[in-house]
Amino acid sequence: MNNQTNNILLAMASGLAGACFVTLAHESLRRVVPEAPRMDILGMRAIAKTMRKAGAEPPASDELHSWALVGDIVSNSLYYSLAGTGKNAWWRGAILGASAGVGAVALPGPLGLGEAPSNRTDETKAMAIGLYLLGGLVAGTVGCLLTSGKD
Repeated sequence: MNNQTNNILLAMASGLAGACFVTLAHESLRRVVPEAPRMDILGMRAIAKTMRKAGAEPPASDELHSWALVGDIVSNSLYYSLAGTGKNAWWRGAILGASAGVGAVALPGPLGLGEAPSNRTDETKAMAIGLYLLGGLVAGTVGCLLTSGKD
């Protein structure tokens, strides 16, 4: 396997680590912290809205929730993989994570998905931004560690 292909696979692995972290953290927090962001609800709304526009009926709530979690992991994996590998992956991960957090707070309303899941209180907003930032840091750290000694 050539070096470029290897770096892409390592970046995707680091993106998956960041995505799994942020999804697990969101799912854990929402069960114990009343003001936690509900990114799962935003995902469910996005899937249901898209399916209805395509003329399809969304699945029942439990199945829709599972679809949303899978969609979160896939999309966040691809996004966080942009942190890449090498010694600067940590910084790229931090920037990507902070940007994702701000987007998670600012974009749902204008996209017609509602504001309450990520924008209900200042605590909700801070947790949303912080969780995505941490996801980016996880991705960047894994990207650094996977290539440590190779740069």
